[in-house]
Amino acid sequence: MNIIMTTLFGLESLVAEELRDLGYDPSQISVSDGQVVLDAGAGAALAVARLNLNLRTAERVLIQLATYEAKDFDTLFEQAKKLPWEDWIDRNYAFHVNGYSRKSALFGIPACQSLIKKAIVTRLASAYKLAPGSQIREDQNLGLIRIQFGIVKDNVTIMVDTSGDGLHKRGYRPLRHEAPLKETLAAALIRLSMFRANSPEALFDPFCGSGTIPIEAALIARNVAPGLKRTFAGERWSLIGTQAFAEARKEARDLIRPATDSGIYIFGSDIAPQAIAVAAENARMAGVGEMISWKTQDISQLRLDELKTWTNHEKLLIIGNPPYGERLLNLEAAQAIYRSTCDLLIPDGALAEGIRMTLITPDEEFEPIAGRPADKRRKLYNGMIRCMMYHYFKQTTAKGAR
Repeated sequence: MNIIMTTLFGLESLVAEELRDLGYDPSQISVSDGQVVLDAGAGAALAVARLNLNLRTAERVLIQLATYEAKDFDTLFEQAKKLPWEDWIDRNYAFHVNGYSRKSALFGIPACQSLIKKAIVTRLASAYKLAPGSQIREDQNLGLIRIQFGIVKDNVTIMVDTSGDGLHKRGYRPLRHEAPLKETLAAALIRLSMFRANSPEALFDPFCGSGTIPIEAALIARNVAPGLKRTFAGERWSLIGTQAFAEARKEARDLIRPATDSGIYIFGSDIAPQAIAVAAENARMAGVGEMISWKTQDISQLRLDELKTWTNHEKLLIIGNPPYGERLLNLEAAQAIYRSTCDLLIPDGALAEGIRMTLITPDEEFEPIAGRPADKRRKLYNGMIRCMMYHYFKQTTAKGAR
């Protein structure tokens, strides 16, 4: 049985790395745009539970039920009707059908949804020995199964979503902040920045907002599975069930690293006091409140010696998602923040001693403002906004630095 993990574009390789870290062989893993596929073999139910609980950078975990070719609506309907839906959909459960089509003869999504739904109802009515044309009972109070279809180059893939809410919803953060960074993207920035727990290098987010980056870093440092504080659709679905999730939760809890007495090495600041209050509460809800220090701070008023005194670290990894023109501020105000940040951390194009920095922004003028090209770049998406991750780590001054 294939398990399909959907991802934000640009994060596919990170999800594949996470699968390898969880013990899956590279031969079981295949990567394509926006998704990673795992051939889980006979242990698919437990694998689904493990992946939902442990993956930090994937968006959803789906099970592939069937694939077939369809170039017309009749074939789409008839092939869907042949599938053993009575084995997959618990009786009287509600089910929704959604999907997409790319480079295929069938491109009318509502028509495809309607036909697949009709095929499932027809098959279930027959399996339940109901009269032809009968409707089946769907009770969402019993459970809801989300069926997903993908049609690519006339090949239909039928899947079922085992996650329910997207995996970025960890369960520790209510939607109270103006422009939150997805937890999955925050975890990706941390991983791409080569954050290491209990190293001589502290982590600092100067635009922490609701605290997502520091909280995700603390969860990584303790090896806390990001899904431990939430439930998943697969738990109520008999094909996966509660037992698999109970076993996966026990495994995850056994792998949590104890807190150390080496002091705080994760920090977050924001210009807004109310954001800091929300961030601190979110960290408490996530179970990592004691690992992070928070401060109300305007980046334009911060000095590097003050920062190192506050953090008690000479080496700092800065990871931030500064406000920008398409998100919160006008372009001029956003670029003023970039200049303040770069004046502090990359003065005259030279990275300050002991500093590494990762920022994500859609502004293509960031590098000229920084006075130096990034040492590494990666195209990422923050929601629907195309962004670039700029990572600076080389202690050199580029030619033409301002």
